[in-house]
Amino acid sequence: MASFGENLRRERELRGITIREVADATKISTRFLNALENDKVDQLPGGLFPRAFVRQYCNHLGLDAEKYVAEFLYLNGAGHEVKAATAPLAARGNAPRGVLFFAAVVLAGVGLSWKLGRDPEKAVVQAPTPLASEKAPAATPMPERLYPIAPPAAPVATTVTTSDGLVLTLTAQQDCWVQVMADGQTVLNRVLSGGETTTLEAHGQIVLSVGNAGGLAFRLNDRPGVPLGKAGEVKRNIVINRDNLPSLVQEKQDAPTARASRS
Repeated sequence: MASFGENLRRERELRGITIREVADATKISTRFLNALENDKVDQLPGGLFPRAFVRQYCNHLGLDAEKYVAEFLYLNGAGHEVKAATAPLAARGNAPRGVLFFAAVVLAGVGLSWKLGRDPEKAVVQAPTPLASEKAPAATPMPERLYPIAPPAAPVATTVTTSDGLVLTLTAQQDCWVQVMADGQTVLNRVLSGGETTTLEAHGQIVLSVGNAGGLAFRLNDRPGVPLGKAGEVKRNIVINRDNLPSLVQEKQDAPTARASRS
């Protein structure tokens, strides 16, 4: 089973992103990023830095950052954070005046308790319980407010037809990282498993990025697409719109006509 760091490295490599690109985008040194991918937690700084590194790393790759942070803390614990938070005051310089004042108040309270214990006559006497007739009347519950229920909003149709939009069907022949932006919004950013198929729609434009071009086949408006590249090849920002659609799909061939011409 792959370790936490190995899973991070695999997700990065599937996207065709180098360790230097991650460092430039997150401002984390390559030394710390390599330590993270190699599970060398002892080489990371203490405090909240490790979890911040994991969160920035995952956000740049488009992963579920909170899930990976929780897994990192579960596997490595938060000992380094607790240790940093509970360091002795002597190591941090002179204790602040507020701490000394609080200690004095505590000591005074302890002395007072000891004195009262030695002199029972000065102990605090508990007030007598009031009679039933003296009890305050029960509070009258406030009537519940009734708010009119708003009628449900009519559903808005968002289906895109092939006549005025784009319908992209992706089929992963091998494990492949895919990112798809439809009309400027990211609608897919993950690794498709081999044999997995998904369909996405857009009104005007689709931008496709692939981490393993040879391991992905696609159909565009129900027409087979052209090969995107070789196995393991990274292709980024492939723009698909109505204007260049004919260049991205295979040409239709009329089977009866082709057979007639050969005869």
